[in-house]
This record gives sequence, C-alpha cells and structure tokens, in this order.
Amino acid sequence: MTREEKSQVIEELTVELANNTNIYLADTSGLNAGTTSDLRRACFKANIKMAVVKNTLLAKAMEASEKDFGELPTVLKGNTSVMYSETGNAPAKLIKTFRKKSDKPLLKGAFIEEAVYIGDNQLDALVDIKSKEELLGEIVGLLQSPAKNVVSALKSGGGKIAGIIKTLSEKEG
Repeated sequence: MTREEKSQVIEELTVELANNTNIYLADTSGLNAGTTSDLRRACFKANIKMAVVKNTLLAKAMEASEKDFGELPTVLKGNTSVMYSETGNAPAKLIKTFRKKSDKPLLKGAFIEEAVYIGDNQLDALVDIKSKEELLGEIVGLLQSPAKNVVSALKSGGGKIAGIIKTLSEKEG
C-alpha cells in the first residue's frame, strides 16, 4: 500500500469516525470464510456497517478525529473489525447472538455516545444500553403519567364540585 493510499484510507476512516456516534471494535480472527460471510450478512440485516481495518491506520484516524477515544486505541492489536451503527446496542446484541454458534467475534472495545468501553466483559452492559428512541419513549411515558392523574382527578372532582354547588343553590331557594 502506497503512502498516498494509506492517507486516503486514514481520511476515509476519520470521516466514518466523525459521522458515527456508536463504534465497536471486534476481533474476528479465526473465523472461516463461511462464518465471516454469515457475520457480514447479519450486520447488513441489522443495519450495521462492518469493515476490517489496519490497526495503525485506525489509530491515526482516531488521533486525527475530534472525538476523545480515551483508552480505545490501546486495544488495536491483532485482527480488528470496526462496526458502525445508528443504535448503541445493536452491534452488542448481534455479537452476543452470533456467539451462540461461534466463540468469535470478541469485543475489543466500543465508543458509544462519547463513552468508552474496553474489553469483552463489557458486552452484557452494552447489550443493556437503551437507544435514544427507547429513552425518549420512557421519558414521555413518565411525563404523561402525572398529567393523566391530574386530569382524571379534575374530572372526578369536577362532578363533586358541581354537585355541591347545585345542593347549595337549592338550599338558598
């Protein structure tokens, strides 16, 4: 690979890192061609973009990026595949499901909405991360709950107040 090609790849990786808030690094070494193909197909179905990258080029792209990847560059050893996803927990779920049939891919690390996770032992925590839409749904539900209680109290209380007023007006007459 020429120096020009390397700088082109670094530039492309830097753009990908800038455009994605959910980035996973996985070790896919040892997977045969058929299993790798199955993994790529599963990624495509789950709307996850996956690419095998050279560690040195990815490290340089991370350096050039405006994001703070913390300790993430330290896991760039051996075979590295990068997974980009719109949803924070989608790659973690895919890896966990895929590992029911195979012992790989192993999670090296992840960058989720500015938080850095290092090591395969973080997989379960990443699976439990809620997407922005799920969190917004929960917040809306929590906000609606007290409002519904107030409205129902006013409706039931409104009948009582009307009854009291009617009784008082009948007494005066």
